[in-house]
Amino acid sequence: MTENEETLTDVPEDRRRSSRRSMFIAAICFAAIFAEGYDIVIYGSVVPSLLEYKEWNLDAPAVGTLASLALAGMLVGASLSGLLTDTFGRRKVLIASVAFFSLSMGLCAIAPNPELFGLFRFLGGLALGGVLPAAITLGVEYAPRARRNLFNGLVQSGYGFGGVVSALLALAFIADHGFRLMFWIGTIPLVTVVPVALAFLPESIEWLNSKGRFADARAIAAKYGRAWSVDEAEQASGGRAERTGNAFTVLFGKRYARITLLFVGAYFIALLLSYGLNTWLPQIMRAAGYPLGSALTSLVVLSSGGVFGMWTLSRVADRIGARLAACGAFGVAVVALVVLSLSPTPVLFYIALFGAGIGSWGTSVIIGGYVTEVMPSDLRGSMLGMGLGLGRLGAVAGPQVGGWVLASGWPVEWNFYVFVIPAAVGPLLLLLIPAALAASRRLSTVSPQHETDPLASS
Repeated sequence: MTENEETLTDVPEDRRRSSRRSMFIAAICFAAIFAEGYDIVIYGSVVPSLLEYKEWNLDAPAVGTLASLALAGMLVGASLSGLLTDTFGRRKVLIASVAFFSLSMGLCAIAPNPELFGLFRFLGGLALGGVLPAAITLGVEYAPRARRNLFNGLVQSGYGFGGVVSALLALAFIADHGFRLMFWIGTIPLVTVVPVALAFLPESIEWLNSKGRFADARAIAAKYGRAWSVDEAEQASGGRAERTGNAFTVLFGKRYARITLLFVGAYFIALLLSYGLNTWLPQIMRAAGYPLGSALTSLVVLSSGGVFGMWTLSRVADRIGARLAACGAFGVAVVALVVLSLSPTPVLFYIALFGAGIGSWGTSVIIGGYVTEVMPSDLRGSMLGMGLGLGRLGAVAGPQVGGWVLASGWPVEWNFYVFVIPAAVGPLLLLLIPAALAASRRLSTVSPQHETDPLASS
């Protein structure tokens, strides 16, 4: 510590101030993820319009490829986000990501051909990939300790709300104004979310501690009512220094590799379900004979189920643990997809569709909560980034698989069959994680850092 930092004193927790400020921070993170949700889900809403846009003459596989370009960008962006946040801080990465993908939406609105449209979607996806890891980490860090899964769910429910709003706006405007207006609307966060975040969003205290910036960390802790101690700050900085290599080499090193691969696999399946259904559901409905209005309504129901799942599963996770809650959510997805494949009555169809939203988007949220439960503080953002990044191979595959099945001319129910088996495998991966955690503990060395490592008590 420097001479000035040696005089720093501990900061006691101010629960009243911490509670008020944590909600405000969560609201900013929610808004950022809301904007991301709009950006991604709006593509599924405009798929029928793109297929009917004669100037571009797109078929189903081409539209699926355009969808996958944004998700491929998110794969790269999320995988790099851990390294970026490690270098520049979570606040800066979050704000820059929202600004950049908002600009990319404006470029999509004026794209003269599908090639440039796809390029702008890919570039926007790079920025989109940095939003979730930074927003989740900040939202959970500033949440009350006993309600971290709940705050995680509240923050990530912004995605579902963004999806609902995108589908509702598409219902209202797309028939008369086409797909370009929907992308212009996606630029609004640039003049709303970004200025508010610049003015009021704090940097991660844990990140500042890990960088040895104790005076800055203490000042933010005092302002936001968070407990802070010199000993814990030095321990965080020292524990981080003991790790050799960057986040990638640590997560795929001997101690964490199995845990990383299992989390990536679970994210892969959850995102395969989420993005596959969101991209193709309106067109699947139209292929089954439903009008465009009913097809877009189905997207609202799916997104609403996702929001409901994020909130309810997060409360359940605070009681029984995130791992068991995520396993249950995967089970809901399996049952819902089987029911959807049976061509049920309209009422049962929408109930099952609501359940599919719970089991897809809800599951991915709870997996993130599980990461924050078991990973050390300086690796949480990196594990979230790696899981959401490499896991987005599932997000890339989902639209492609849906496009291939739809273009094949197979019966409509096959659009649901292709997602049932992955949903059934998801719980198996999560159930293997405790054994991987135990193996990681055996590989660790006994040290002061180890004594407070979350892996030691998971």
